[in-house]
Amino acid sequence: MTALSVNINKIAVLRNSRGHAEPDPLKAARVAIDAGCHGITVHPRPDQRHIRVDDVLRVGAMLRSDGSATAVEYNLEGNPFAPPRGNYPGFIELVRAARPAQATLVPDGDAQITSDHGFDLAQDAARLMPLVRELKAIGCRVSLFIDAGCADVERAAEIGADRIEIYTEPYANAFAGGDYAAALADCVRTAERACAAGLGVNAGHDLNQRNLGALKQAIPFLAEVSIGHALIGEALYDGLAPTVRAYLAILAAG
Repeated sequence: MTALSVNINKIAVLRNSRGHAEPDPLKAARVAIDAGCHGITVHPRPDQRHIRVDDVLRVGAMLRSDGSATAVEYNLEGNPFAPPRGNYPGFIELVRAARPAQATLVPDGDAQITSDHGFDLAQDAARLMPLVRELKAIGCRVSLFIDAGCADVERAAEIGADRIEIYTEPYANAFAGGDYAAALADCVRTAERACAAGLGVNAGHDLNQRNLGALKQAIPFLAEVSIGHALIGEALYDGLAPTVRAYLAILAAG
């Protein structure tokens, strides 16, 4: 079974646009969980332009307090190299406080609107290895954000990671253009090499109800997909709970 982790960052963007408490990312997480999702993802950034430190802690506390954490995994994404700033304590310390099931490491900077590339493992391996070790000591499964077609995906296993997350925007863009065979093949080859190296395979970025089925069919052993932007956008028209259930049906059919 491929798990669906719902990224609730966009709920926080909407809330922050007014500077008040609504819509509440915590309530959105609860609706998604009640609809059957397998996980909740948040990706706080040091500038806290959407999900904030207090949101990260509130969601973690909710999952622990009502027993959801036994069935619903908490996935905390972020740049492990980003230093503390203001009340942002740094990614490792935030993981230590929130205790997610999975920490997904992403090489994004403040200037990026969103994540737009994976790690250069040849360049970043030495810096990543002690951080991966520290996160696993906290009790987290560790996933590394990787480009489809990455030349040295096996190094993720050498670093000590448990999984990779394939960056799927190039595939999504190609799918939207109608000629996606090559981009999908890159995803498949990367997934197969990762699997052969003993790594689990996640995927995420710009996946939606139109392109998810083909990816799942091509990579049936996908462990997890993390979806936020498209899912929340579709939910504006169809409702959050029905949209979550629609994604679950696609994954089940695949």
